[in-house]
Amino acid sequence: MNPVVERRADLDVTDVPSIVNGAVKLGLLECVFVLLISLVSHLLPNGALQTVLVALLVLIGLAAVTLLPGLWTRARTIEGIAGAAGIGLGATVVFLLVDVTVLQNIGTWGNRWREIGGGSDWWYHPVWWMVGTFLPWFGAWMLAGQRARSGSVSPVMAFVTALACAVVLALLAMLIHVPLAGWNLGTFGVAFLPGLALAKLLTGLGARRA
Repeated sequence: MNPVVERRADLDVTDVPSIVNGAVKLGLLECVFVLLISLVSHLLPNGALQTVLVALLVLIGLAAVTLLPGLWTRARTIEGIAGAAGIGLGATVVFLLVDVTVLQNIGTWGNRWREIGGGSDWWYHPVWWMVGTFLPWFGAWMLAGQRARSGSVSPVMAFVTALACAVVLALLAMLIHVPLAGWNLGTFGVAFLPGLALAKLLTGLGARRA
């Protein structure tokens, strides 16, 4: 094999075309998941079937947004981790462009962040930017930690660890009576953010240092 190819295989993929391409793909994927969730919520009556389908879509969407950027950049160092965060940030821009031009105007997407903010896009757009960047950032960080520890990655294990941490934190929130915490997707969604950070801390233990 060409030595140049071998060296490139060990490098993070963070060239501008790759980052832009990843951002566009991830942003469009976010649009698809938001549309599917909105359709399920509107077309199915409230009940177990709707809850299960929405939960499944949310889980798949979280896994995609959290892990795909780090896999695309082959995150090994801070370079690949930052590249994954850049893909996440770019993806939120793509999503929000589609959101304000299409999703908000076809009657399927009732955005609660927008409603809480009195109808202003400038309320929930920054929230989407932050969350959409945070998830790929820490997801790539977890993948890089796996590579540092064992030389390979397991996206499934990374996501399961994050889910487990999120469930534990959601249960803790209910036990200490955090306002509005309960057995619902909202509580889990909020808990997934610190859960992901906790999972990164746990998976980072024992990693080899360069």
